[in-house]
Amino acid sequence: MTEQIIALVLDEGKWLSAAMLLSLIAVLALAARQRRQRLSTRIKIIAAMNVFYGGMIGFMSFGHLLAVTVKIFQGTLAGSLWILYPLGIVLLIPAWWLVCGAIRIASFEQPQQGKFAALNAWLGISLLALGFHNLPLAGPAALNIAYLFHSRQIVGWAIISTTAAAMLALFIASLVFLASGQSFEQFRGMP
Repeated sequence: MTEQIIALVLDEGKWLSAAMLLSLIAVLALAARQRRQRLSTRIKIIAAMNVFYGGMIGFMSFGHLLAVTVKIFQGTLAGSLWILYPLGIVLLIPAWWLVCGAIRIASFEQPQQGKFAALNAWLGISLLALGFHNLPLAGPAALNIAYLFHSRQIVGWAIISTTAAAMLALFIASLVFLASGQSFEQFRGMP
């Protein structure tokens, strides 16, 4: 049983799908809570987009740190501990700040555009710095920032539609990756 749990933790193919499902559950819980509150639609959307994105990156970062820790104890860590731990922390902390901030604005309706823009930019740039293959994970950060600063309703709905389509495509891709049973490197055809 322990070996199965360890295999599950170390299977990178499962983390994105799980992170997206957990983030969706968090957004649905937030939406249920918001039904009793009189908040503007814009605030509700900002909160939902940021809870989903922050949660997704936060859950994946937690999974990364958990896998690194397990590999350390197994003695199978292939990379440098001094690179892999900070990598997870650099994504984990801002992701959860984003979630907490989004939940707070959903409670008090005090959007802090600069703070949300900075956290989204940090996450997006950090992911892209790790490689262009992270563009599908970094893209929603740019859409969140665009939604924060849009001024026309039609633009807002276009951003929401694009974000929803991108997240659906990313979820479908994560399921294809999950079904393949391959590692990320094998799936991409990397040596």
